Amino acid sequence: MNVTWLYVPGDRPERFAKAAASGADVVIVDLEDAVVPARKDEARANAVAYLRERPGGGPEIHVRVNDLATERGRADLAAVGDLADGVRLPKVESADALDVLDGCAAPAYALLESAAGIVGAAAVAAHPRVAGVALGEQDLAAELSITSEAAMDHLRLQVVLAAAAAGLPPVPMSVYPHVADEAGLAASCAAGRALGLFGRTAIHPRQIPVIRRAFRPTAAESAAAAEIVAAAERAERAGAGAVALPDGRFVDAPIVTRARRTLALANRLAE
Repeated sequence: MNVTWLYVPGDRPERFAKAAASGADVVIVDLEDAVVPARKDEARANAVAYLRERPGGGPEIHVRVNDLATERGRADLAAVGDLADGVRLPKVESADALDVLDGCAAPAYALLESAAGIVGAAAVAAHPRVAGVALGEQDLAAELSITSEAAMDHLRLQVVLAAAAAGLPPVPMSVYPHVADEAGLAASCAAGRALGLFGRTAIHPRQIPVIRRAFRPTAAESAAAAEIVAAAERAERAGAGAVALPDGRFVDAPIVTRARRTLALANRLAE
């Protein structure tokens, strides 16, 4: 399960290799917001060249294309759809808008960045070509004039529920724009984790280790998970259907599955 995604502007090809070496699980070459209109054709060409020439063994490379409602966005998709490990689709507002993906080989990730996108989240998440969904919080907050974290949490939970109901991976958090505020980033990650969000996109490599630490299970969480897994293994060896913990609590199969996932994540993110 991916934990960190790092954006890199498509018109800065000299940064592509550095982004790939940053430790991020996924590098997102951005053809949309990070690139001014006059350089978008250049950015697309840079992305195509990099995808064709990239060395093996690195992180996944996704491309955020321009809005599929525009000719430029559809041209972006045609250029990178068979080369990228994933395509990020901005401003998705309905499942119907995703029918253009029929000729795209790459997994598609829908970005919900408007009121219409939130209202249509369940249908978008359920679309057969959608591999994941995420929030574009800055655009959404601007459209709705939201300044309250409580109000934004309400919208985040709607997307978390839509993704879970569709059987998609957990929803990653949107970018934290204050690159120098590592304490604020860590606190924001902790709050998002409590809502069921998992992982985060970053706009600078220095944010990657902070995000990894924030989503790494704590020592207490790992210890509790290990206790549950050990109890489950004892029950399996004894042929027992119920899993009992030493303190007398019983846990069911979904709890055991979550415990195993917690241990796997802790091992993966161990420093």
